Amino acid sequence: MADKGLRAQVADMQDLEQDLHHREAEVELLQETFSEIGSELDLERVFQIVAERARELVHAQTLLIPLLDDNCETYTYRGGAGVNADEIVGESLPLDFGICGWVWRHKKAWWRGVLDELNDQERNDWEKEAGSVILVPLQGKKHFLGGIAGINKRGGGDFDRRDLNMLSLFASIVSIAIENAMAVQKIEEARKLTENYQMQLQRLNRQLIESNRELEYLSLYDTVTGLPNRSLFRDRFSQHLALAQTQAEHFALLLIDLNNFKEINETLGHERGDQVLKDVARRFQIYLDGKNILSRLGGNEFALLLPDADRSQSLEHAARLLQQLDAPFDIDSMPIAVSANIGISLFPEHGNDISTLLRHTDLAMFRAKSGKQGISLYDPLADHSSPSMLTMTADLRKALENDEFELHYQVKVHLEDGRIDSVEALGRWHHPVRGQVPPSLFIHVLEQNGMIDRYTHWVIETAIEQISAWRKQQRDIRIAVNISTQTLMNPDFKIYLEKLDALADIGSNLQFEITENLFLSDYERLCETLSYIRQLGITLSIDDFGTGYSSLGRLKKLPVSELKIDRSFIMDMDKSADDEIIVLSTIELAYNLGLKVVAEGVESEKTYQRLLEMGCDMVQGFLISKAIPIEKLEQLLLDREN
Repeated sequence: MADKGLRAQVADMQDLEQDLHHREAEVELLQETFSEIGSELDLERVFQIVAERARELVHAQTLLIPLLDDNCETYTYRGGAGVNADEIVGESLPLDFGICGWVWRHKKAWWRGVLDELNDQERNDWEKEAGSVILVPLQGKKHFLGGIAGINKRGGGDFDRRDLNMLSLFASIVSIAIENAMAVQKIEEARKLTENYQMQLQRLNRQLIESNRELEYLSLYDTVTGLPNRSLFRDRFSQHLALAQTQAEHFALLLIDLNNFKEINETLGHERGDQVLKDVARRFQIYLDGKNILSRLGGNEFALLLPDADRSQSLEHAARLLQQLDAPFDIDSMPIAVSANIGISLFPEHGNDISTLLRHTDLAMFRAKSGKQGISLYDPLADHSSPSMLTMTADLRKALENDEFELHYQVKVHLEDGRIDSVEALGRWHHPVRGQVPPSLFIHVLEQNGMIDRYTHWVIETAIEQISAWRKQQRDIRIAVNISTQTLMNPDFKIYLEKLDALADIGSNLQFEITENLFLSDYERLCETLSYIRQLGITLSIDDFGTGYSSLGRLKKLPVSELKIDRSFIMDMDKSADDEIIVLSTIELAYNLGLKVVAEGVESEKTYQRLLEMGCDMVQGFLISKAIPIEKLEQLLLDREN
């Protein structure tokens, strides 16, 4: 009996020693864990250490660390060790799913002993999971973090109160380390986010600076040519004007207008038109030096400010600028001829402010276009610009309503016998304030404001009335009427002609003069329109031949019967061998194509005789007669007949 008691005491002592040994191992494990994670700030490393130590502490097959997500609606397994842990870590579940939600709601641990605290319904719901899972809460300083869960005891059995106590103690120790590591991670994430924001902000600042530069460039420079635009030109003009006023200096302002640029755009396309503008600007820049201010005002207009330039110097520069355009431009292996007109005004002679100088330069440019001179210096005596162009538009509309226009006629003379059987009708407009307005000026305004068709209709109808009157007098005289590109290519023009019943009787005595630049228009539609006009008996003449874009292949297919050699070649023919060659070649070309030839701009007897020798058919010009009213024309015809 004593031996039996002794053996029991020995067994108790062994159990006590074993338990003490376990306690020492557990304490040592806790100390190692605390020491290892105390200075560890890498959250993932903290999770790994905690999971491995906790699994060893409670002898679980699997140890998981579920943490509450920021939305407080889900939890995610952030760490784990043991069986299937790798497959579970990273998964997220709703908070109302499973034991983790119960622990979060009750803020206390879950283990088998909890069943005694539950009501019958809850006990039935949770009893199946009670023995295989232990989950103690991880409570931070300020809020609930999540938990540490052991699943399935190694060797079988349930997690007991000792496991609960040890895991709870372990959780209280590691929760601070986990919370600190989480805080460090958030700080690091915030730092990286801040750095990312800073990088984005720097990138956006660079983009903003670049955008501002681009916007500044777009607001100040022409995107096609790279030249200063109208705004920047006016700014530089203002600065130079202020300097010139204070220092009593002079300068010249030039306005350069490219001819027929609208036709280039419509026929060749805007991309090729832009290339022409670039090449024109490049040639001008090569000629000019850095002191001059060259700008593209828009469309086909360039402006140039020449510091310290007087009258003769500005005219010389203008002539040399036109020379820069002499050689054709090679656009996609297509030679394109470009010409221009230049208007000039001088400071302070022609104005003391920007608006006045620009307006006077603009008027000089119109005079250059109307006189086909190429260059024109502002002439105060020829200024018909007051009131402004807007007022002129209203005045022209009123003139059409009140029939204020008048037709003058310039005769065409047969060189062979001096016979007159053809005249050209030219519109005239006498304004009550402006006086006689140049046709080139009012025709331009009519075209720009959509009134040219109505004006052309009036010219045609007036010419028809005059032809009818001459026929009653037994006079067989043809009247040539200029038709603008805008009117001819308008589909309504054919409809208008269809309604002119008088054409059936006098069509052969009516002639339409079209410009050579029409060849740049829609060629198929042009052929169709011209063929229809010929069917009406109206003859066709190509005006200003030699200044445009004629193609011999197209020319021979068009139903025209006459070529008019431009006056720019005729006027200097006796002084320029090149012009004489051009005139002779044109006459020979016309004969080869079966066309009559008219030379316009004949002003000397020498030119008249030379054209006769060349075999030219007809001439017109100041040598024979200027454009005159019908009364003077009637008298001229009577004098020639007698």
